[in-house]
Amino acid sequence: MSVRTAAAIAVVAGVVTTLLPFSATAASAAPATDDHAVLRTEMGAPVPSGPLTRGGATESFDLTVKNPTGKAVTYNPWMLVDPTGPSRLQKVDVVFEVEAVDAPATKSSVGQQDGEWQGTFFPAAGGPGGEKGGFDIPANGKMTWKVTIGLGANYPTNDGDFSFSASSYNNSVAPGGADSHTFKVDPQIKTGELKTWFKQVGSGKDGQEQRAYLDLNYQATGDGTFGTALATSLSLSHPGEQEADFRVQALFDGRWQDLKAEDSRYELPQIPKGFGAADGVRTLPLRVSLGNRTKLTKKTTITMEAEVRHASGNSYALKTGSVQFPLVPFAETVPTDTPSTTPSTAPSTVPPVQPAVATSTGNTHVTTTGTATTTTTTATATGSLATTGAGSSTGLYAGLAAVLVVVGSAAAWLGRRRRGLSA
Repeated sequence: MSVRTAAAIAVVAGVVTTLLPFSATAASAAPATDDHAVLRTEMGAPVPSGPLTRGGATESFDLTVKNPTGKAVTYNPWMLVDPTGPSRLQKVDVVFEVEAVDAPATKSSVGQQDGEWQGTFFPAAGGPGGEKGGFDIPANGKMTWKVTIGLGANYPTNDGDFSFSASSYNNSVAPGGADSHTFKVDPQIKTGELKTWFKQVGSGKDGQEQRAYLDLNYQATGDGTFGTALATSLSLSHPGEQEADFRVQALFDGRWQDLKAEDSRYELPQIPKGFGAADGVRTLPLRVSLGNRTKLTKKTTITMEAEVRHASGNSYALKTGSVQFPLVPFAETVPTDTPSTTPSTAPSTVPPVQPAVATSTGNTHVTTTGTATTTTTTATATGSLATTGAGSSTGLYAGLAAVLVVVGSAAAWLGRRRRGLSA
């Protein structure tokens, strides 16, 4: 759940070897008028009382903003919703309306800065932001509005109750002066989370390529399911400026498939809509190598970062994190006149890097869909890829052919010389 303050953004990023839960807040607030954070917000009891239902009746309450000082202070409303559960909210998931009671005529809108649900309202004669975007609360005075809240029909089934707080984006509300309500959602659910982590399976030489094998795991806990497909993008980096020529593959639809980079990011097969606890641990095997165009000349530590998000709608990251592993450049060509040993195609295993987050074991099951393999077992490379470039065996066949040509020419010359001598 988001940790928000009116003054700063707090982002908890993933750490090496595991994807940790992502937590973010709304953007930093602008300085308050006269640098005075003095206002206080007060919420009346919602009417009617009771839990909210998806697509059901709304509830209303009075919001009063008080200025206890002898100087007018501008109030820029900032209504923040913090839901419980793993899904991010769309704008329409929470019904939000504001009308003036003892205040200038008012309009309202909903935004999603940093992926969060954020409501605001402003003078009808002006607009959100700008010189006319706020309300001047008079000295030792107050203003009151009627706020209406409800749930959209598609409020996520894996999100539960939410907190609704009244702050200000110009930081004019005093510390501890922002009132809030907790709205219950019916039916009540056991809220969970989306767990996502890397596991390093092994590394080794496959043909002429040195590969690193990793599993990217997903698990949902709690009640309900995700109402959209889940998308994941990968990015890779390394120290220095040399070109790496990464080759990234994923095992899905029963075979290893190349992932194409767009804007230096690799999109993984999506997890279909409806992913939930009943699906257990979903595993996508990955393997990474350096191509024959790499400018890296020695074993290098690679950092792989992953970002998991809703595939549609509010696509701000749900989780982000990274893992590090070593890679060896593409093998050098073996001289054709020097016998070479055939490398093992089985990667040598290394101790697995265990995730730092808790996971549940669940029942083991393996299914293959049109997107990714769902499995709780460790996958290994299936088959081998054609070898190209400097490490290809084509040079060996070319050398043998050249030898045969030379031998044939010599035999023909000797034959002609014998015939000449005998004549």
